[in-house]
Amino acid sequence: MKSIILLIALAVIFLLPARATSQGFPTYDNTNFVSLVKQLVESGKQTAQMIKSVKFLKEAKESIEKVSSVVQQLKAVREIGRNNQRLIEVMQDDLRDILRSPYIKPDEVARVSESFTSIVENSLDTMDFIEQILTSDNLKMSDAERAEILKAKELESKQMVSNFITKTKRYRDIISFRKMQDKVNNRETEY
Repeated sequence: MKSIILLIALAVIFLLPARATSQGFPTYDNTNFVSLVKQLVESGKQTAQMIKSVKFLKEAKESIEKVSSVVQQLKAVREIGRNNQRLIEVMQDDLRDILRSPYIKPDEVARVSESFTSIVENSLDTMDFIEQILTSDNLKMSDAERAEILKAKELESKQMVSNFITKTKRYRDIISFRKMQDKVNNRETEY
């Protein structure tokens, strides 16, 4: 029995190495390597194109931001101009009526005029400042800083219009009250 097992073991030993070596030498396939190189070259081209696209998009974004900033500046300047126009209209119509009213005392005319004149002078100073900001290269500021200043001036301009309208209303109320008081004091009595 030992001899049979020994014989089988010898047969297996001789046959196994023969099968393992019968595979031959490993072969090298050039086509896979060439196709890999082609894929790498193609992906390199795509990457270069993507980099160009990113640069173009960055430049476009910067251009859009510059245009947006200029548009914001123009809107702020336009709004300030509109507010100044409202001030002029109120001054022409309402202030003239207030100053001509018989219910405003002569000593009050100077105070009313000074009160409204200070608002108008502030408005004119704002316009001069805006002109300096927009035209002077000596003020080295970015578009964002310039837009921020113009927005602040726009809010200040709106506040001036609001103050002007409030003062006008206050003086109209005073005139109305004095008019009513005059009617009450000068009514005819039938006793």
